[in-house]
Amino acid sequence: MHTGRNYTLKELVIWTRREIYVLTSIAVLATTLYALAGWTWLSIPWVPVALMGTAAAFLVGFKNSATYARAWEARQIWGGIVNSSRSWGIMVRDFIHDVSATEAEGKLVHQQLIYRHIAWMTALRYQLREPRSWETIFTKSYNTEYIAAYGIPERTGNLTEELQKLISADELAYVLTKKNRATQLISLQSKQLLELSTMGWIEDLRYIQLETMLKEFYDHQGKSERIKNFPYPRQFATINRFFIRLFVTMVPFGLLKEFDKLGDDLIWLTIPFSVVVSWVFTTLEQIGESTENPFEGGPNDTPITSMSRTIEIDLRDMLDETDLPPALQAVNNILM
Repeated sequence: MHTGRNYTLKELVIWTRREIYVLTSIAVLATTLYALAGWTWLSIPWVPVALMGTAAAFLVGFKNSATYARAWEARQIWGGIVNSSRSWGIMVRDFIHDVSATEAEGKLVHQQLIYRHIAWMTALRYQLREPRSWETIFTKSYNTEYIAAYGIPERTGNLTEELQKLISADELAYVLTKKNRATQLISLQSKQLLELSTMGWIEDLRYIQLETMLKEFYDHQGKSERIKNFPYPRQFATINRFFIRLFVTMVPFGLLKEFDKLGDDLIWLTIPFSVVVSWVFTTLEQIGESTENPFEGGPNDTPITSMSRTIEIDLRDMLDETDLPPALQAVNNILM
């Protein structure tokens, strides 16, 4: 997530410079052949170009609205995780107790349940950062070079090392054998709650409420996995890119006759004007593409790493711990 006031024009130009090179090359080729080689038959009427531009604008607008909706839903889901996690913390602290147990035993149980929840968030965010074939953060050169400006903690960190700080060695060994580790950590939570209920640590009604909270976490996880594992429909993404490419190729050929009417020397204005018009469309398409997958590790992602750290601080604070980890800070205005 970008935390600054806005992206700078320099950042935008650098990010889209490859498209600018291609657009400039097309415009220079068309204008040179028309003005110097005398290939005046290359010009096309502006009306079909304008009609194509209108269709391309609708497609770009549709895609960007849809991809923004995916990004906003992801933010809402993780906002729900924040709220549910805080509720889990106070419920564990206040619902689970046993009069025959010592204070140290009670604190240990609370710590186990809260730390295991932090482990669940850790496993979930690592799973959500795993690459998918349709994601572009590691396949497009303009994205991979930008990653170096901020870094992705889940790509440089180690899940095993993170989890061993939070759960027992036996649980760690068990979880690492599973495909969906986050799911199994919630399962372990339920297992311990049942044991505590059987031992009389939890009243029946409170046990049901705690199990309901686990269901909420599964709901949040499932919604996150739906966005992660179901891409923006490829048919829409493909036709959007195809029509944008077709339109920006036609633009300089449509402008040739228009600038030729203004005078022989002004024909060369076709190059800058066609590049600017085309750049608007290709940039909008590229922005929509970068917003499609809000968990892939891009600069416009939902900041799940930072949100997980915020939740961890809140929950450990409920345990009256003093050695709390610091909140994550943005790197070059990008917060992961």
